[in-house]
Amino acid sequence: MQQQYRRLLAGIPGITLHDNPSPRHRSNFWLCTITIDPSVRVKGQDEAYAEVLTGAVGGAAGVTHAAASATTDCQPNANVEAMRSALDAAGIEARPLWKPMHRQPVYSTAPAYTNGVSEALFRTGLCLPAGPWVTDDDLRHIATTIRSAIEQ
Repeated sequence: MQQQYRRLLAGIPGITLHDNPSPRHRSNFWLCTITIDPSVRVKGQDEAYAEVLTGAVGGAAGVTHAAASATTDCQPNANVEAMRSALDAAGIEARPLWKPMHRQPVYSTAPAYTNGVSEALFRTGLCLPAGPWVTDDDLRHIATTIRSAIEQ
């Protein structure tokens, strides 16, 4: 599936698929992820975080606190959120990479040894659909949607 994504998304400036980190290591690509360079303009990115959701924020044990804003101090770039929204509007489920553990509220007071890599990947990364039920037609639809979401 990763190779199909690589072929279908080839030539899109600023869109990069993750690859094996070195010849000594091989990914199983259980997640097919892309990074979107901050310079890539995605339709709707100026409004990506404009819709503010307020109310209760739930946690595993129920409501944890009231939210006054949909934005946080660690979130995907606006172009990544706009791409996720464009995919969602086309019926395609995508999600940001996982928020770095040391940025999760439950670990806010824990020691963290960081170098900025996880934050950078979270800001620019997007997980694309993958799995045994994703067809070749689905992959083409996903790639077409990504291409059409980018401003020319």
